[in-house]
Amino acid sequence: MKFEHFIAKRYLFAKHKINFITIISYLSITGIAIGVAALIVVLSVFNGFENLITSYLISFDPHVRIEAVNESAQKKLPELQIKLEKEKPIFITPFIKGKVLVVNESLNQIVELKGIDFTAPNVASIFAGKIILGNGAPKKSIGVHEIIIGAYLADRLQSTVGDTLSIVSPSAVEKAVATFSLPKTYKAVIKGIFLSNNNDYDASLIFCSLPTAQNIFSYQNSFQGLEIKLQNETEAFAFKEKYQQNLGKNFTISTWYDFHKDLYSVMNIERWVAYALLMMIIAVAVFNILGSLSMSVIEKKRDIGVLKVKGATGNSIKNIFLLQGFYVGILGTISGFILGLVVYFLQTTYKLYPLNPLEYKIDAIPMQLQAMDFVLVGGASILLSTIAALLPAKKAAEINPVEAIKWE
Repeated sequence: MKFEHFIAKRYLFAKHKINFITIISYLSITGIAIGVAALIVVLSVFNGFENLITSYLISFDPHVRIEAVNESAQKKLPELQIKLEKEKPIFITPFIKGKVLVVNESLNQIVELKGIDFTAPNVASIFAGKIILGNGAPKKSIGVHEIIIGAYLADRLQSTVGDTLSIVSPSAVEKAVATFSLPKTYKAVIKGIFLSNNNDYDASLIFCSLPTAQNIFSYQNSFQGLEIKLQNETEAFAFKEKYQQNLGKNFTISTWYDFHKDLYSVMNIERWVAYALLMMIIAVAVFNILGSLSMSVIEKKRDIGVLKVKGATGNSIKNIFLLQGFYVGILGTISGFILGLVVYFLQTTYKLYPLNPLEYKIDAIPMQLQAMDFVLVGGASILLSTIAALLPAKKAAEINPVEAIKWE
């Protein structure tokens, strides 16, 4: 096998005059390098945007949410909470959420009101670095409640910290219709304003204490479910699988991925479509390998005949040309990796492609490298390069040594 490697390297790297075959070989290496570099850069951009979007989406989302389907299941939630605390999550809190109408004089918006237990350990970490006005956790006082609202919602309601808003719940409207009276209105003072970089949350989400939500949504002393923040979001899937079987149909368990499943699915499809399209660049280079090796077999026909006369087997000849395709793939892949890393360094250091932070919330296109991308891209390019050498290698192995070395 050593002599096969030696001959293959000799054919590729030996000093000889530049001819049409060597030009095609160099073009093959260049094509593979460009294709690999393009794939690495594009996939790293996808990684960067995906991680950025995920960080925005889960800013206020728990890693796992457990909701009771019926009243009998709601009664089991306190016991379940004690059991889940043994998993040692970052925090676990009961929650109640629902749509409400919030009014500030002539301005009104339909938003989601969410009550959580702000007295639970580490729950306040949700708002770390996100409160832009005001401070402290909202709490319930006699007749007046305290809330934290999104920055865009505060702008739409033309309100700020200290202002009082009126909140009307669906249950209050139903009672008013049944009794032909005005719906009950709850007064809420804005304790803080948050900016999460998630436009939906910033424009349509209000946080309040759990007792406030129980009062507004008429939950009395019960609650809707539990929200859990784990040590790592990747643990959410195993957590869901484990407890979904134990809890049965009386509870619905959702992970952070389930909350925005359609969006994550679309991003994943776009990623694989980009991978497939950019692989076409490598495929074109692979056809060049097929052409250059086919002509190389014709050019080296006499050499192949001599090697066979000296005792080289058909498999050895075949391996020589397969190794040439393999080496071309290796050279192109490594060159592509280097080129991709250079682009990554320039973008992350010098921001070659800037963005308007007022529109995109970031000042440059984000990029993040993942080892699996290098494995997939490198493996595919080397495999395709080797496969392209199969036909020329087979033709070389079938050459008749007598016909190859005879003088014409």
